[in-house]
Amino acid sequence: MKIDEIENIELKFLDLDDYQELKTAMISAYASMPGSYWKEEHIKSLIDKFPEGQVVIKINGQIAGVALSIIVDYDAFDDNHTYEQITGKYTFDTHDDKGDVLYGIEVFIKPSFRGLRLGRRLYDYRKELCEKLNLKSIVFGGRMPNYHSHAEELSPKEYIAKVRRKEIHDPVLNFQISNDFHPAKVMKGYLDGDKASQDFAILMEWDNIYYQKPNKKAATKKSIVRLGLIQWQMRPYKDLEELLQQAEFFIDSVSGYRSDFALFPEFFNAPLMAKDNDMSTSNAIRELAKHTKAIVQRFSEFSISYNINIISGSMPEMIDGRLYNVGYLCRRDGSMERYEKLHVTPDEAKIWGMQGGTHFKTFDTDCGKIGVLICYDSEFPELSRLLADEGMDILFVPFLTDTQNGYSRVRHCAQARAIENECYVAIAGSVGNLPNVQNMDIQFAQSMVFTPCDFSFPTNGIKAEATPNTEMILIADVDIDLLRELNQFGAVRNLKDRRTDLFELRKK
Repeated sequence: MKIDEIENIELKFLDLDDYQELKTAMISAYASMPGSYWKEEHIKSLIDKFPEGQVVIKINGQIAGVALSIIVDYDAFDDNHTYEQITGKYTFDTHDDKGDVLYGIEVFIKPSFRGLRLGRRLYDYRKELCEKLNLKSIVFGGRMPNYHSHAEELSPKEYIAKVRRKEIHDPVLNFQISNDFHPAKVMKGYLDGDKASQDFAILMEWDNIYYQKPNKKAATKKSIVRLGLIQWQMRPYKDLEELLQQAEFFIDSVSGYRSDFALFPEFFNAPLMAKDNDMSTSNAIRELAKHTKAIVQRFSEFSISYNINIISGSMPEMIDGRLYNVGYLCRRDGSMERYEKLHVTPDEAKIWGMQGGTHFKTFDTDCGKIGVLICYDSEFPELSRLLADEGMDILFVPFLTDTQNGYSRVRHCAQARAIENECYVAIAGSVGNLPNVQNMDIQFAQSMVFTPCDFSFPTNGIKAEATPNTEMILIADVDIDLLRELNQFGAVRNLKDRRTDLFELRKK
């Protein structure tokens, strides 16, 4: 049929009254497999069990294409299952409303209607249904109708590789790959009588990036996450309590906007060193480290009382006689975890005798997986890539820079991390000056939230930015679902397209 002959095209649920026309359509679609059509009782069973899964495309009132599906508990089947097993010997008793996978039983387009991209409509419907029902994936056994012509010289694996490289045309496999399905396994003896495929089939999968595993707890997984960045003004404080009052003011402020996270800068507690200015700088920062335990305890209390996850920036901490630059994630459920600065700057090592940490990982939160890299660590791309491999959605970078060129290093590296790791990156720093604190006298900062650069994000990759060198808070919403779409359908896919056949990155 030609496009100019189409008067009406519609997608409809399959009705049992359509059976005779459906039978005729199947016979014409599978001319190479005589007798391959569903009997009326089979279609009735499918419609009774799962009406939403059975659809037809009609053009000018005629059936042009069909898609039949069931829902299965996929863990109940082996990856080497057969078509007969997955359909329960064609009874479809394997259908389970509480299952986790949409299993494709049948898709075909009548020969006279091919070339109109109708198959894409059927696959798109299945994807929307999979998302609507919160199913993990779509799975089916795909035929290889041209494999018989190459079976003598190519294994199924070699055949698939050549099809993917466009060296061989396979109308079914090419179409499925172009619709974002990926081959997962070659199965032998899947469908009786499929001589064209030499009795082989390819287990094809499409992953639902919006799938959320059912949670038995009274909690929801957030898609829109609100970040509260604190651009901290360095000023004198008479004691720890006064500094904590200022910190609580900012936590209260970002919490008032229902932020999910509050991010403090690196060494935000440095003003407390003013009273020890008569000491050497190395001794003064060790005195500052004595406050860390009390600050972390109060921050944990704030996280609970203000219902917000707090990333405490960083503070000096003494462990077994050694000085480290560390911070704490204080979750709003009362739990805490520690992170360390791995790469100390030459200045930190020389003037303070600070040591680099040894541990880093992602952290689970009620808003997804996050990572934290302190200042200089953001300038080493390997760290954030390893965190991305663990599923990080948001990278937080508390920093402290004294000059604009130091700030530019952090800013531009942080923005690169957002692009290459398909994640959001939030950076927060301190502003102002501390004339009575050695080695901490001036600061330059502009806190920002960076995004990947693709169609669903700001064209310049900047979600929000604070006024430079001004005390303030910065509130920004980030959409985690957009990262899932980017990973699958972005104009470029930095994570998926890595040449892992040539290189690898791993933790020691």
